[in-house]
Amino acid sequence: MAEKAKLYYFDGRGLMESIRWLLTVAGVEFEEVFLKTREQYEQLLKDGALMFQQVPLVEIDGMKLIQTRAILNYIAAKYNLYGKDLKERVMIDMYVEGIRDLMDLLIKHPFLPPAEKDSNTKLIQTKAVDRYFPVYEKALDQSGGGYLVGSQLSKADVQVFEVVLMVEEKFPSILSNFPQLQAFQTRMRSVPAIQKFLQPGSQRKPQPDDNYVKTVREVLRF
Repeated sequence: MAEKAKLYYFDGRGLMESIRWLLTVAGVEFEEVFLKTREQYEQLLKDGALMFQQVPLVEIDGMKLIQTRAILNYIAAKYNLYGKDLKERVMIDMYVEGIRDLMDLLIKHPFLPPAEKDSNTKLIQTKAVDRYFPVYEKALDQSGGGYLVGSQLSKADVQVFEVVLMVEEKFPSILSNFPQLQAFQTRMRSVPAIQKFLQPGSQRKPQPDDNYVKTVREVLRF
């Protein structure tokens, strides 16, 4: 039996959540070490585990991997979630980098000063409806196979689905004018690994709360 991957991060979504999603869809079991104190973080630095003094950190296949995109690319390439050729791969990367822009707004939101949160919430909604969702709506309409790229599930599908769910948490009816994304969401929910991941008690993390924000600030001192 393959050794479980080990994830070092906070007990919350942040940059690690996309990695949790992709490992789940790939069928890779993982355990987590939650950073709760500055001392834990400093020990990782002392051990030389954090190349750029940053988390997420993932131990997998005898390696210590950092940098979110590099980790996601490794998982996708190893577990056949990265297209069948270079042309599909570059399209997958384009779709992922696009949705990453929207995800960054969502990830930083809990850390913003209260006075900036309303404007950031409106920005998320505007960018989702006007810039990003129309692109994925069109791609799904043209693909004809139910996937964003090619004829099989890829990391682009997983990450777009993840972000759509995050945006829906703030705007429950945001997909009302995007029928292809609605159908896509239904299909993704039917994937057995995703179905299980969406159930209570899974390793999926809830929306960030004040305690999560406090812990991140204390550990990273910002």
